[in-house]
Amino acid sequence: MVDAAAVSEFPPPTKSPSLFAQIVVHTDGTITRPVVPDAPPSSTGPAVSRDLPLDASLGTSLRVYLPNPVPPSPSKLPVILYFHGGGFVVFSTGSVFYHAFCEAMAAAVPAIVVALEYRLAPENRLPAAYDDAVAAVLWLRGAADADPWISGHGDLSRCFVMGSSSGGNMAFNAGVRTKHLELSPVVLQGLMLHQPYLGGVERTPSEEKSWDDAVLPLEANDNLWSLALPVGADRDHEFSNPAKAMAPEAVSGLPRCLVTESNGDPLIDRQKLFIQWLQEHGVDVVVKTDYAGFHAAELFVPEKAEELFAAVREFVYAGDAEPKLG
Repeated sequence: MVDAAAVSEFPPPTKSPSLFAQIVVHTDGTITRPVVPDAPPSSTGPAVSRDLPLDASLGTSLRVYLPNPVPPSPSKLPVILYFHGGGFVVFSTGSVFYHAFCEAMAAAVPAIVVALEYRLAPENRLPAAYDDAVAAVLWLRGAADADPWISGHGDLSRCFVMGSSSGGNMAFNAGVRTKHLELSPVVLQGLMLHQPYLGGVERTPSEEKSWDDAVLPLEANDNLWSLALPVGADRDHEFSNPAKAMAPEAVSGLPRCLVTESNGDPLIDRQKLFIQWLQEHGVDVVVKTDYAGFHAAELFVPEKAEELFAAVREFVYAGDAEPKLG
């Protein structure tokens, strides 16, 4: 079991206004973001962590999480490259709830988790975050085996790319853009897309009902896309609506995908259309759509984190013996 306190002590969004609704857009195009506490790397707890530079010129970095203690096992740990959510506009690897989530996931799966600190919009509109996601995959290929935690405890032949919300879009795009590259010693075994942050011009029924959603109200959702997409693009751009705008051959050859959803997520209708599109074009998709909850519930409700960790563990260790958790 994962310690509930390790998931987060941040108050559930039902007790406070949506953080996304607190973004202030100024007349000069700059924004003020809601204040979210940052957590430093951890030297104790369910996982230890440390920060590494990725591209100093861009301000990107990585936070690596190692289960504490490393579980006894005859084989090394899988490696999960993880991208946080936030509509491409807010949050960081250090945001308290994402840091705690990565700690808990590293211990629960178990796996080495590498979380990406990527560039945010509107200062860096898409595809900046997608470019940073690809750079992180290439870091796994070129530099990860020199990292003492990964070389000592990680198995680069069992790598997975995962993201939550907008991070799910990043994981998908990283998979599309690297699927034909030679990544040795990395073997990308799968993509894990949790509640991917998909959009579109025509409203879905679940979006229409979300005007007062506690986490992702409709106006805030529209605002995020206006800040994240290239200037002049609408929500049917392939960056937000790949099922409508991306060429089908782009997904040919993708590794298997885990897509997880919650029935209270305003984006669930769009996620179902995305899953159908992937399946129609030959992608092996493992679908977990029967979860009750809201968007990003795993950050605030320990039981929802446990559900997601169980799905991740099953996907990552498919065909392997059940891992020992200590």
